[in-house]
Parts: sequence; C-alpha cells; structure tokens
Amino acid sequence: MMPAESAWLQGALRKAIAAVVAALLAFVLLVALLLTGFYLLVNAATLSLTPLLGEAGAMALTGGVCMLLLALVFYRLTRPVKTTRATDRSSGSSRSPADLLLDIVRKNPLEAASVAFALGVAEQGDPRLKSLLLQGGMVLMKQAEAEKPPSTSHPDSPSTSGS
Repeated sequence: MMPAESAWLQGALRKAIAAVVAALLAFVLLVALLLTGFYLLVNAATLSLTPLLGEAGAMALTGGVCMLLLALVFYRLTRPVKTTRATDRSSGSSRSPADLLLDIVRKNPLEAASVAFALGVAEQGDPRLKSLLLQGGMVLMKQAEAEKPPSTSHPDSPSTSGS
C-alpha cells in the first residue's frame, strides 16, 4: 500500500507525462499539416504555371523558388547572432561558468524551472545528488551573506551590536 502523498505525486507525474506526449503529438500533427499544405501549394503553383511555361518550365520555376526559400532559411540559421551590449563580449571570457549559468537562468526562468523539476523527478532517490545540492545551497547562502552589506538592518529585527 502506497502513502497518499506518493500516490498523488505519481498521479501528477502521469498527468504531466500525458500532457507532454499530447503536446508532442499535436506538434507532429501540425508539422504534417504544414508539410502537406506546402506540397499542395507547390503542386498548385506548378499546375497553374504549366499553360504559360510548359510542364518542364513550371517545375523548374517552382523548384527554383523552393530552393531559394531553403537557401534563405539556411542563411538566417547560420548567420551569427548580434549582441546588443558591448559589455557582454568584453566581459564574457573573464566570467566564471557559475556567473554565465546564473545569467542563463535569469534570462530563461521558466525553462530553468522546468529543467530543475525534471531533474528533481528523475533523480529524487539519489542520495549523492541530494548531498551535492545541499552543499551547493550552503555555499550560495554563505556567498549571499558575505556580499550583504552589514549596515542594512531592519527596524523590527533585533540588533546584535548591543550584546
């Protein structure tokens, strides 16, 4: 007999997996519809140009247009990304991997949370991972306390300087 929390967690996990599978199936269906629509569009263009250019000319023209579109897509994919800040380029090599990872998490918080959840579910029984996460959390807490300026004290918190 399973505890109620474990059964609830497994049910939630099953629902999450079902949602991911449904999203993937919807994506595959949309891609299939897109490809079929593109095929029908090219076929219609070829049929409409056949009286003007002949069958070979219509196929050559539609094939050339398709190759031109494909070349444009590959050009856009392989073009280097322009950064908007000059400071990113100059300070990128001197930054630590942890700082770069923190920047990625700050720029993509939902993706980072999803990855953390997936890793947590997948590795929830690993004691080595738990100890590693606890050690990392303690290091981050100590860094945050060391970086915090000592002059910031709240009026409702007890002062430690009088003891």
